[in-house]
Amino acid sequence: MTRTAHTSPDLPAPAGPYSHVVRAGDVVWTAGFGPQDPATGQVPEGIERQTEQVIDNVETALRVVGLGLGDVVKTTVHLQHLERDFAAYNEVYARRFASPYPVRTTVGSDLLGILVEIDVVAVGPSSPPGGPAR
Repeated sequence: MTRTAHTSPDLPAPAGPYSHVVRAGDVVWTAGFGPQDPATGQVPEGIERQTEQVIDNVETALRVVGLGLGDVVKTTVHLQHLERDFAAYNEVYARRFASPYPVRTTVGSDLLGILVEIDVVAVGPSSPPGGPAR
């Protein structure tokens, strides 16, 4: 099975030696994305705005391989303040992901200067619209 890795200039630059997206056949994994705005590098204030930006970043990463949020089957979410921020984060999440929702794991984590990080697993056709995966 061919594995392809992608890094996009439309996303925040990787903070280490990793790709934004890896595709193997029909399955796609993303890196964990934080709330950095790809154009400015700025992190918005508050859990709601940070969650919106993180999901925007995940959506941009999926577009690299011709997929979208509707193709997501699993999310892993890290919250800096799990008890304090869960309800507000969950409200944004429920609005951005459509039912039937992906399976999800949400945990409290010690994050560096951000409130939320999300990575996803998605499934779609082996070749995105417009040709084979790059």
